[in-house]
Amino acid sequence: MKRAWMMLAVPVAVFTADRASKIWIDNNVSAFDTLTVIPGFFNIIHAENRGMAFSLLADSSEFLRKTVLVGLSGALTVLVGWMLWQALAAGNRLQQIALGLILGGAVGNLWDRVERGAVTDFLDFYAGSYHWATFNIADTGITSGAILLGIEMLINRKAAS
Repeated sequence: MKRAWMMLAVPVAVFTADRASKIWIDNNVSAFDTLTVIPGFFNIIHAENRGMAFSLLADSSEFLRKTVLVGLSGALTVLVGWMLWQALAAGNRLQQIALGLILGGAVGNLWDRVERGAVTDFLDFYAGSYHWATFNIADTGITSGAILLGIEMLINRKAAS
């Protein structure tokens, strides 16, 4: 049981870092500000994404956006939580960390969608005129967790063969 509580620290840490960073951005960076961190590569900006990844559904009606995005995000969050519970029971440490990262990020973005109808994005990476989509700490948790899940699957595949 102690291990289960320790593994819940991962999603709680991601969620807490995500919320704290978004609160800081909301309070300190206006929609027109750009804070240059590494010239020519990385800025902090304040963007509001009403859609999902890469602003999909951003131009849809508010009812459709909220229904689809909150419903889909909520269902996926429950699914990832269940998968984490199963990983805790199985004792698969790498899978637990991966799913914890995904769960923390999913809850962070779901919180924004329910509370404000949009997700705050602020990490802006670019090289010259090439920009990556602006993202946040929750997105980083989700992506890092997905990569770790892929690695875990490859490790298990090699071990099984």
